Amino acid sequence: MIMRQMYVSGLAIDMGTNSPVVVLAETQDEGKRVLPIWIGHAEAAAIAMKLADLSIKRPLTHDLMKLIIDGFDGKVIKVVINDLRDQTFYAQIYVERENSLLTIDARPSDSIALALRCDAPIYVANHVLEADRKKTGLSEEDRAQSLRERLKKINPEDFGKFSFNE
Repeated sequence: MIMRQMYVSGLAIDMGTNSPVVVLAETQDEGKRVLPIWIGHAEAAAIAMKLADLSIKRPLTHDLMKLIIDGFDGKVIKVVINDLRDQTFYAQIYVERENSLLTIDARPSDSIALALRCDAPIYVANHVLEADRKKTGLSEEDRAQSLRERLKKINPEDFGKFSFNE
C-alpha cells in the first residue's frame, strides 16, 4: 500500500453541519494535498488541546490510552488512515512491543489524537487521498484554498469549554 505522510494542518467547523473538521496536509517533501475529515466535538477538543499544548490535571481518554500503552512498554510507531467506504474513513494504530507489532482498528479522529500525544507519524493511504479528491470534484488548489479560508475563520470557542481543574 502506498502511503503519504501527513500532519495536522488545523481544525475548522463545517458551518453547514456545525461539525468539527480536522485537516491533514502532506508533509512538505510529499506534496500539497489536503484531507478534511469530519470528526466529533470531543475528539476535536482533544486534538485542539494538544495542538495548543494545553494540559490538565487529570488525563483525558487519549492521554489515558498513551499511559496504558507506555505502561505495557509499547510504543505507537504510526497511525494510518487506510480506507474510505461510504463516506466513512477507517484507520489503524500500529503499536510495537517486545519485537511484535499490534495493529488496532480505530477511528481516524482517535488515531490522530493519540498520534499527536505519542509523537507518532500520521499516514494516509494514497487510494484514500485519490478517492476523497474524486468525491469533491475540485482541483487540489481549489480544495486547499477553500480549507485555508475555513481555517482563517476558526474560533477556539467553537470547540466548547474545557475544565482545566479536573
